[in-house]
Amino acid sequence: MNGFEKRAERIKEKIKSTVFRMLQTWEPKKIRIADIAAEAGVSQVTIYNYFGSKEGLIRETFRDYVGRSVRDFEEFIGSGPSMKEVISYALQYDKLMYRAFSPEMVKQLVIDDSEIAREVDEMYRSRILPFMERFIEEGRRRGEISAKVSTQTIMTYIGIMYNQMQASLDLMQKSGDPEKFLEEAVHLFFYGICGAEPEAGETAAKEEIWET
Repeated sequence: MNGFEKRAERIKEKIKSTVFRMLQTWEPKKIRIADIAAEAGVSQVTIYNYFGSKEGLIRETFRDYVGRSVRDFEEFIGSGPSMKEVISYALQYDKLMYRAFSPEMVKQLVIDDSEIAREVDEMYRSRILPFMERFIEEGRRRGEISAKVSTQTIMTYIGIMYNQMQASLDLMQKSGDPEKFLEEAVHLFFYGICGAEPEAGETAAKEEIWET
């Protein structure tokens, strides 16, 4: 990469970083190219030359964010985290994502945009799933995952959740509090409705009450 190309890449990264920050405090529909140009300290022509449109710029910003998130996730899982650390990581990631990209925008980018949807699906199947499977097996060896649930069943459940992404995004948006919705969804995935499996003595006591 020559000097001109390096400078162009730096400018593009600066513009995308600016958009990412703006999305956390601005409504996407209200952001104009003029606003982005002013915040990034570049001309509107530069933005149009690099990205074609505001929509193209947001798409590219989201694409970079997803790619970076996958790389970070792979590095994190590779470090051998505990189940509690994974839950904390998932919550922080989800909160950051939905502060920057509203459920409506994520739906628009991940589901309605066929190109982005194909890229996200490829990352999910070729990179996320294999790491998740290895993590589940490791968690089982450490006694952090119930021996009553097979890896295959857990992976099937993850697949069901992934395939219901559109419905989940709709519900999240209607909830009025996407961050709380996500936090509860993550808790439900890892801990279930009861939060934890009751002790053997407690189970026996409940069975005795029902029998009487």
